[in-house]
Amino acid sequence: MGQQEWMTKDFYAILGVDKSADAQAIKKAYRKLARTYHPDHNAQNPQAEERFKEIGEAYAVLSDAEKRRQYDAIRAMAGGGARFSAGPGGPGGSGSFDDVFASMFGGATGRGGAGFGNGSFRFTSPGGSGGFEDVMSGLFGAGSRGGFGGFGQQPQRGGDLTSSTRLSFRQAIEGATLKLRVEGREMTVRVPAGVRDGQQLRLRGKGRQVPGGQPGDLLLTVEVAPHPVYSRSGEADLIADIPISIGEAVAGGSVEVPLLDGSSARIKIPAGTSSGMKLRLKGKGVRSSGKRRAGDLYARVRIVVPRKPSRDVTDAARRIDEAADFDPREGLTTQAGW
Repeated sequence: MGQQEWMTKDFYAILGVDKSADAQAIKKAYRKLARTYHPDHNAQNPQAEERFKEIGEAYAVLSDAEKRRQYDAIRAMAGGGARFSAGPGGPGGSGSFDDVFASMFGGATGRGGAGFGNGSFRFTSPGGSGGFEDVMSGLFGAGSRGGFGGFGQQPQRGGDLTSSTRLSFRQAIEGATLKLRVEGREMTVRVPAGVRDGQQLRLRGKGRQVPGGQPGDLLLTVEVAPHPVYSRSGEADLIADIPISIGEAVAGGSVEVPLLDGSSARIKIPAGTSSGMKLRLKGKGVRSSGKRRAGDLYARVRIVVPRKPSRDVTDAARRIDEAADFDPREGLTTQAGW
């Protein structure tokens, strides 16, 4: 998407958020819309794919603090009747590019003139005065097509692309090589180990290509499918919900915990274990890219009772209660503030 479209597209409206929305609200809105309009869920609706691309473009700008600042500045300038150039030696008007450049680049103003020597600059190209795209590409990474204050031709850079993909929980933990199709082009990308749900990856050189220039980047948003046993805790730890019986909770024992790589490990259940207790398996968590040590796996025990206990089971349970002689709700009313 060309930067000139920033003048006409209201990214806040596209995502359905207020201009004062914080990063969390923007991310939440994006994820909801992306799930709704994802092409995989709308195979018979070609308009959904266009809407999905539009949502991705909006999120790529608003989720990046610097791009969002620049976008807001440009939109504010456009709303104020901006002027895109100043005559030689002439004054820059209120709300013009002069004001935006002054705020972005520390006070240098574009009020005409031939170069930087006198504190001013102008945008020119070999065929005449530079247009909007010359200015914007110089600002936002695509390279100036013409001269910039006398510095001459700069190499162009292709635009960035946005897309999203869904990973299994194991793929997110271990990393994965994926084949994607973005704007009709097939590509192979490597997702690093340890990515989190909703994380946006910048994949260098996977964006739009331009003749004789550097390709842009692919901004890939990752959605991680939930797992029936495992969940993430912090950056590197995993939690596994492990069911145990009443007897194991009361008397203790040893249970096998399945690991994501297909192996297993045994943990000791102490006598008198309650539901929710966490038992640590050191080094069995997430090993993110660039980290020397993996996190830990916490087995969170959950006491499971028979769904249809027999008379013998219920009698045994009552005998346990009588023998234990303790009140599990002791002090509850005090804790509740009664």
